[in-house]
Amino acid sequence: MDNEAVKPATRRGIWGWMLFDWAQQPFHTLIITFVFAPYFAASVAPDAATGQSMWGYATGIGGLAIALSSPVLGAIADATGPRKPWILVFSLIGIVACAMLWYATPGMENLTWMLLVIALAVFGMEFAAVFNNAMMADLVPRSQLGRLSGSAWALGYLGGLVSLVIVLGLFSASPESGKTLLGLTPIFGLDPATHEGDRAAGPYTAVWYALFVIPMFLFTPDVVRRVSQAGAVRQGLSRLGRTLRSLPSERSYFSFLISSMFYRDALNALYAFGGIYAAGVLGWSIIQIGIFGILANITGAIGAWLGGRADQRFGPKAVVATTTTLLAFCCILVISTTKTEVLFVSVAAPGETSNLPDIVFYVAGALIGAAGGSLQAASRTLLIDQVDRDRVTEAFGLYALSGKATTFIGPFSIAIVTAYFASEAFGLTTQDAQRLGVTPVVALFLIGLILLPWVTSRHKEAQAT
Repeated sequence: MDNEAVKPATRRGIWGWMLFDWAQQPFHTLIITFVFAPYFAASVAPDAATGQSMWGYATGIGGLAIALSSPVLGAIADATGPRKPWILVFSLIGIVACAMLWYATPGMENLTWMLLVIALAVFGMEFAAVFNNAMMADLVPRSQLGRLSGSAWALGYLGGLVSLVIVLGLFSASPESGKTLLGLTPIFGLDPATHEGDRAAGPYTAVWYALFVIPMFLFTPDVVRRVSQAGAVRQGLSRLGRTLRSLPSERSYFSFLISSMFYRDALNALYAFGGIYAAGVLGWSIIQIGIFGILANITGAIGAWLGGRADQRFGPKAVVATTTTLLAFCCILVISTTKTEVLFVSVAAPGETSNLPDIVFYVAGALIGAAGGSLQAASRTLLIDQVDRDRVTEAFGLYALSGKATTFIGPFSIAIVTAYFASEAFGLTTQDAQRLGVTPVVALFLIGLILLPWVTSRHKEAQAT
């Protein structure tokens, strides 16, 4: 395949595609990590440990649904051509589900339907990203893919930052003070006592996404239709079957899918449970977690932008290896930090407090943001290196499968381990049960690193062209 033969899209088309990351990032920032998830664990669920466990099951179910369907739909999409119709369908699912999060009231008795809504939000939003990612290979030549991916991720982090500042500054308020992060009374008469500001993160995310995804639909070029829908199903399934049969013999492609399956699952779990962990173990408020999120998004934008440049110069594989190592260290730093300990070493006497754990957690968040942005951007480039352009959507479907195959195992393992150590048999505190519950993340990062040496990149080939 000669990716240098790709005719670059117009500047408007490229910006339209990049704005998808800007549109979608608030879902990860506000819902999955820094506002709604900690609120759900601390105020909706019976207690923080149970909330962490229930959140793991809900997001795990959403991930499992993506894992089971994405390769098939990706292969069908490659056979038909256009990706925008698929993005539209899954976007609508995600938008409606996010809007429904408003009804997650404090202490609600029946949580079953709300867990289903959370799973649908994950399913819709992340599935839309599968098809948007597949458009990237048709926008610029291979030599520019790293920079494009990194810039898009950086723009996404900026979108998450702006949305987080708006929610914390205007919507979400402390029930004790009744004031937002900016010291204001919440707008629209949102009631701090019933956490309406935190719940508003759901419909706010839905509106944000619906507004900013429009330029992608209007301006970004799509692949022309290749075959009829009826023929596409048969052709897509046939091609997927051939791919799955030959995949073990494609050492680099197969190794990348397995490696990324583990390190991306670890990263997603770190994002999903970081805010919940801070709320339960460090006793942080939503405002404190929000500040943590603002810092992580600032460093995430910088890290993704710099990572894109490093990708262009050194190749995506080098970026993936470096950032995965850094994230494994950050995970150990997070797990080893409590109100009185840092790296498992006591920093405060019993009954006393120290600011050092909070500072260390902020530093860890900044590093996670920077490394995570670079890792995800470089992974998109490295995946495209593994296949021909007419198989890209199928590849991102398998990429979603490989990620979701452990994305539901990751949250499930955290849920199970947390619940296990929270049982009366161990006599542990809720905080200690949460700490032990997050330990599977470290192992996932290390497994991803072990498998990475078998992956090859087309970086040098593209640079020489």
